[in-house]
Amino acid sequence: MPEDIPGEVLVMGAGTIGCFIGGSLAAAGVPVTFVGRPRVLDKLATHGLTLTDIDGNKLKLPAARLQLSEQVPPGAQPALVLLCVKSGATAEAAAELAFALPAGTTVVSLQNGISNCAAASLAGPSLNVRAGMVPYNVAEIGQGAFHRGTPGRLAAEDDAALRPWLDVFARAGVPLDLHADLVPVQWGKLMLNLNNPVNALSGLPLRDELMQRGYRRCFASLIEEALSILNVAGITPAQVAAVPAHRLPGLLRLPDWLFRIVAARMLRVDAKARSSMADDLALGRRTEIDSLSGEVVRLAQEHGLSAPRNARMVALLEAWPQSPRRWTARQLQDALGL
Repeated sequence: MPEDIPGEVLVMGAGTIGCFIGGSLAAAGVPVTFVGRPRVLDKLATHGLTLTDIDGNKLKLPAARLQLSEQVPPGAQPALVLLCVKSGATAEAAAELAFALPAGTTVVSLQNGISNCAAASLAGPSLNVRAGMVPYNVAEIGQGAFHRGTPGRLAAEDDAALRPWLDVFARAGVPLDLHADLVPVQWGKLMLNLNNPVNALSGLPLRDELMQRGYRRCFASLIEEALSILNVAGITPAQVAAVPAHRLPGLLRLPDWLFRIVAARMLRVDAKARSSMADDLALGRRTEIDSLSGEVVRLAQEHGLSAPRNARMVALLEAWPQSPRRWTARQLQDALGL
């Protein structure tokens, strides 16, 4: 291990994000252990790990170079853990980490939503858990192949244990920024993630969905409702996209021909990109809707308010397994009362 690498990394949750970020670090010489489920690990063990991105880069790690495990290896002492499990598995994963790893091990929650860091800290109180944010979309596109379809930089809550890693992440092509207060950044990302349920129900790739004004109107209504509640709560979401969050609803409602011109940077999404929620529906897995629209609903309730459109999206995603279908833009607008 090169002297300037602070230690080993353990990826807890070898899914799309875990494989892409962990794989990027492994390709840069960082010893990485991937902990995940057989569905993904078996493919990695057979085909190795292939990473591609919107910028045309490609990395290939042969299976022999990958350290794969279905549980935290006994005696593991990673310098850094990347917590990448789905939100519903946060408590269980954190408890396993706390049981298996030395007290004080630094864990960065690279998960959607706002509450996962707190949930992990509660389940694993001996761990040094810090919030993180992944700005880009990663899709599984083949056997052991993962593709980053949108741009962006990782973000995490500032901590002395993370500062030695900044150069390493940069060299690996997954640059990391540290913030004294990550909450505005998390809410800024959540505003963008409110498109995930719209995209999942549309059944379309991200770019195709965003090019239909009807779907964008649904997305805009969810953001607008969330912004009104954040305003009451005294939270100003950070700018994570090409434009500030408060300008997104107006931009999204533009006619298709004008949106294509004005939102050129937002549309820098390639044909392979889709939301992780769409992947969850396709695989019959429980979605993370409770960590997205559900967060808006809970914040509203904390302040004596309601968020009917985000609550409706929670209901639609939870009901989908019993009645799976592709929602047209008009049907989804009607469901949201638009």
